[in-house]
This record gives sequence, structure tokens and C-alpha cells, in this order.
Amino acid sequence: MYKTVLMPENIRDIEVARAHGDLSENAEYTAAKERQSYIQGKIQEIGNNLALSDVIDTTGIATDKIVFGARVNIEDIDTGEEGNYQLVGPLESDISENKISVTSPLGKALIGKKIGDAIIVQTPGGLRNFEIVDISAK
Repeated sequence: MYKTVLMPENIRDIEVARAHGDLSENAEYTAAKERQSYIQGKIQEIGNNLALSDVIDTTGIATDKIVFGARVNIEDIDTGEEGNYQLVGPLESDISENKISVTSPLGKALIGKKIGDAIIVQTPGGLRNFEIVDISAK
């Protein structure tokens, strides 16, 4: 998206701003150049993250304890609410897809636990008690 959409749009914005004349007092040009710098930084950041990434096949992971890539079903001991999450890396975490980072407070508390174990997690709303109900690879 940054390379194929945002960068070409930004280049057009710079061209339009340039056409307005004196660049030293052209706020549109200055803003477009700042945005260009931001976009180039994001492209470089994404490229670096991609270069350092490893693909991990989680289909064959053991399910006797919680490890990176595992899917975990937990129950809030106080409310009875259940949640199903997959433990992923920090760059993949997306709560709308029930993917939590292994570096998050909940992720850290879950790693290494087994079915039936209870954990206490400090959340913005206070301490919460969970029980591990199930662990799966998919």
C-alpha cells in the first residue's frame, strides 16, 4: 500500500504543490515533502521487519503446554466468559482476529501453562483470573 498507493499519490501532491510557485513559502509543498519522508520511513521499516521475519508452521506444535503459535481457550474465572486466542509475534497481533502477542501481559502469563492451570493477569481494568480450558495447534 505504501509503495503502490501512498507514494504515487504523494509524488502527485508534490508536483501540484511545485506548480504553485515559490517553494520557500509553499506550505503544501512542505507538507507533501514531510509526508514523503514519513512514507519512505514506513517502507523501510516494513522492509526491515519482513527481512527479519521467519515463517513458523504451527500445525505440528505440541498441545500439552502453551507455546508460540498455539491457540488457547481461556475462561474468566470471575465472569465465566470464554475467549479463544492465538499467540503470535508482536507485529502480527490483532485483537479483532483474536491474535495476541506473546509479549503482551496475557501472552506472557499464558506461555508454558497447561490445561487446567489458573493465571492472574494485570489488565487496565485490574487483576483478572483465568483458567486454561483448551490448547490446540489450529
